[in-house]
Amino acid sequence: AQGGSRLALPPRNLLDMDTFSKSDPVVVLFVQVSGSSEWKEFGRTEVIDNTLNPDFVRKFVLDYYFEEKQNLRFDVFLGSHSALFGAQDFLGQAFVALGEVIGSQRGRLERPLTGVPGKRCGTILLLAEELSNCRDIVTMQLCANKLDKKDFFGKSDPFLVFYRSNEDGTFTICHKTEVVKNTLNPVWQPFTIPVRALCNGDYDRTVKIDVYDWDRDGSHDFIGEFATSYRELSRAQSQFTVYEVLNPRKKCKKKKYVNSGTVTLLSFSVESEFTFVDYIRGGTQLNFTVAIDFTASNGLPSQPTSLHYASPYQLSAYALALKAVGEIIQDYDSDKLFPAYGFGAKVPPDGKISHQFPLNNNVENPSCAGIEGVLESYLQSLRTVQLYGPTNFAPVINQVAGTAAQVTDGSQYHVLLIITDGVISDMLQTKEAIVTASSLPMSIIIVGVGPAEFEAMEELDGDEVRLSSRGRYAERDIVQFVPFRDYVDDSGNQVLSMARLAKDVLAEIPEQLLSYMKTRDIKPRRADPE
Repeated sequence: AQGGSRLALPPRNLLDMDTFSKSDPVVVLFVQVSGSSEWKEFGRTEVIDNTLNPDFVRKFVLDYYFEEKQNLRFDVFLGSHSALFGAQDFLGQAFVALGEVIGSQRGRLERPLTGVPGKRCGTILLLAEELSNCRDIVTMQLCANKLDKKDFFGKSDPFLVFYRSNEDGTFTICHKTEVVKNTLNPVWQPFTIPVRALCNGDYDRTVKIDVYDWDRDGSHDFIGEFATSYRELSRAQSQFTVYEVLNPRKKCKKKKYVNSGTVTLLSFSVESEFTFVDYIRGGTQLNFTVAIDFTASNGLPSQPTSLHYASPYQLSAYALALKAVGEIIQDYDSDKLFPAYGFGAKVPPDGKISHQFPLNNNVENPSCAGIEGVLESYLQSLRTVQLYGPTNFAPVINQVAGTAAQVTDGSQYHVLLIITDGVISDMLQTKEAIVTASSLPMSIIIVGVGPAEFEAMEELDGDEVRLSSRGRYAERDIVQFVPFRDYVDDSGNQVLSMARLAKDVLAEIPEQLLSYMKTRDIKPRRADPE
């Protein structure tokens, strides 16, 4: 989910470094290059003279991607008009992920400034807001009267082509209507177009509309054209607007030429499309649940050939996938408590096979504290349960679906991460569980580890063909599957390859959340005023 995000920065109670007056602070924003430890300067605020509580006017505009960990560093310095700062100018720094700011209450996050040994450096308050002029959607309907006749044997077959003007004076096509056959007085169907596609958010920019007569061989005949703007079109909310269709060549040739017909704007309405950030800012919580495959086909955890084997130098594929996805999602979950289950193992004390045993061994409360807590419980379970089988997904999907069904007002959305080595044993039950879950506020991510063929997972993903079970079709596509092996980087840059994995499995979550909200007509709650 890409969106423009704007950060405002008022630090508080800064360290006073000026001998004769208060500090003159400036904030420098650095962005970490994805998959590396390198930081690049992104921008600076203005210098504010003589204050320890500056409120900066200059804002940073960043592209925001839900599916990426976007690490930011804010360094505060004593103001200087030179490009370089010395160590003596340093007032403190704060590290934060952009997702943490957006996922925090009302998009406000306060962080202590650190970095000056033995000194309290004050705090920095980060405010994030989404740039909003790009989310409006327009619906309009047009008709035409007395268009020029272009076809020899019949009337014309008219259609409209819309162009937005670019900064350099050129035009880019942004919409075509359908063709209305054999009429000089067509009425086109209403259509919908984003405002940014029509005029790039500039309400006074020219919108050019050409009228053509459709020909089967593609050599459509030009009837005429007219120009307008978003602002002019929007006036049609209160009145019909009639445009003359003009053909410049005919106008030059014929003295008595009036026009080539007229086009009337019958209706025009604007709606705001809600974004993923609107719901997060309105308080929607993402609840993250993990389910890990403990079937015997993974191999004995103590053996280096096992998919669960963790050497002293490297985490297992399971732990890597869990960490990559979990570390991004946790920014949007305020309590950072994650239910974590295993499936396909014989569980102590009686050795019964279980397909949803809590990794922390606490049936009453299977939640672990943070991603580190989940990893700890996962490693503990490997030492206490016996890997067995079969590979059943349905029980844990139904478990999360049961929780999701309890709160369907849009305040909670569930994401289930299943990590598995492969061939699924309860395909029919799993399809049934997913079709049922598709009407609930939840999404399912499946990461396949190991060398198995994962055709069944591709079917569950439902990107190509909508998943169905016993004649019932999934209401929404809620499953995203990726094979872990596609992300094992030959260069050995694990950080980069796990960032790519997280990006691919999480990229569909914002759209899936929005599709749930839309089908239920749930609007984001208004963030409380400041």
